[in-house]
Amino acid sequence: MTRKRGRRPAPEPEPGPDRRSSTTNGLKKRRLLISVLIFIVSPAISVYLYRILYDSKPDPDTSFPYDITYRDILLENAKISENASTRNFPNAVLAYVTPWNSKGYDLAKEFNSKFTHISPVWYHLKSQGAEFVLEGRHNVDKGWISDLRMKGHALILPRIVLEAIPMDLLKEKKKRAKVIHLIIAECKGMDFDGIVLESWSQWAAYGVLHDPHMRNLALQFIKKLGQAMHSVVVHEQSLQLFYVIGPPHSDRLHEYDFGPQDLQSLSDAVDGYSLMTYDFSNPQNPGPNAPLKWVHSVMQLLLVDGAQNLSQKIFLGMNFYGNDFVLKRGGGGGAILGRDYLSLLEKHKPELRWDKKSGEHFFLYSTNDNNNNNNNQQQHVVFYPSLLSIKMRLDEARAWGAAISIWEIGQGLDYFFHLL
Repeated sequence: MTRKRGRRPAPEPEPGPDRRSSTTNGLKKRRLLISVLIFIVSPAISVYLYRILYDSKPDPDTSFPYDITYRDILLENAKISENASTRNFPNAVLAYVTPWNSKGYDLAKEFNSKFTHISPVWYHLKSQGAEFVLEGRHNVDKGWISDLRMKGHALILPRIVLEAIPMDLLKEKKKRAKVIHLIIAECKGMDFDGIVLESWSQWAAYGVLHDPHMRNLALQFIKKLGQAMHSVVVHEQSLQLFYVIGPPHSDRLHEYDFGPQDLQSLSDAVDGYSLMTYDFSNPQNPGPNAPLKWVHSVMQLLLVDGAQNLSQKIFLGMNFYGNDFVLKRGGGGGAILGRDYLSLLEKHKPELRWDKKSGEHFFLYSTNDNNNNNNNQQQHVVFYPSLLSIKMRLDEARAWGAAISIWEIGQGLDYFFHLL
């Protein structure tokens, strides 16, 4: 989630372990086949094969059309419903807002009633010699917070990325207490309702999660933080702690993965888990942003062994950004925002296609490779959310009894909010 961005008709019957494994492996084999074909055949043939492998039609009982056109999106994307304040998704909604994308601030105010929690991405907690500092107060917009409180009841939980060296922090009780004090003092001083804490991926990078003793200290720190925050009352309720977790990297949990036992261990200390069910693909393996079957398998992997009753604390991640990938050896490309997507539609007037297996729309287009003397064309594939893909993920969350988290609201199209 620290990237610049921090995963529906009722789902199929929940697969057992064997079927879940075959689903994950099938996705990997399919993407590997695509990559090999792209590398060894001509661009024109690779695009044709890409269309065959990905282009498909959904089941006929979907409530939103799959056969949309670029004209439909350009015409409809900015229209605001007269009932913009009405909530259509019954469970909690966490909306992320980033300082580098000011549109999100405006949308948070306009659609405030759609959200139960709003998390501005403002803070980093770092080591400074033997001490710790909380950086980011310069990002705080008190006027914006005041406007949000006047317009609705969404709780304000800024995100804090814990970048302090974990060996310095976790091993000493006094240092853990200092960090907890820093966080609570900032919440009280700045009139926040709590925080969203991100540290798991940082701890994994330091090797903390591979050491059973250090891993236990990390979990104990989260527990102590949550307990301390719950003892402080602001706006007539306790401060809330949300925690960011990544999806398991395979169909089997490893020691560095956040699993069902961790969910249960922290259940009393953590009020919500922001699950990053997106970024499934990358420039080296282009494809969908968050395949629906993968999202389902991640939820199934987490909510076992007695953790099923914690589903309401899972905020299933939904991307409001897309990706524009180059289909050639070495790949290329990356994330695009709503404005980029609309520009591509206007410029290339592409044919939108539906991939039933991932539950996402995509299109293909070509550009000239200016770095090549032969002026060869580069083939691109663009995956970006649509009303249908968002609806399917909302239905998936609803089927689990889960909440949703959106990364991030300024990156989407205005009419996405009608579904929330």
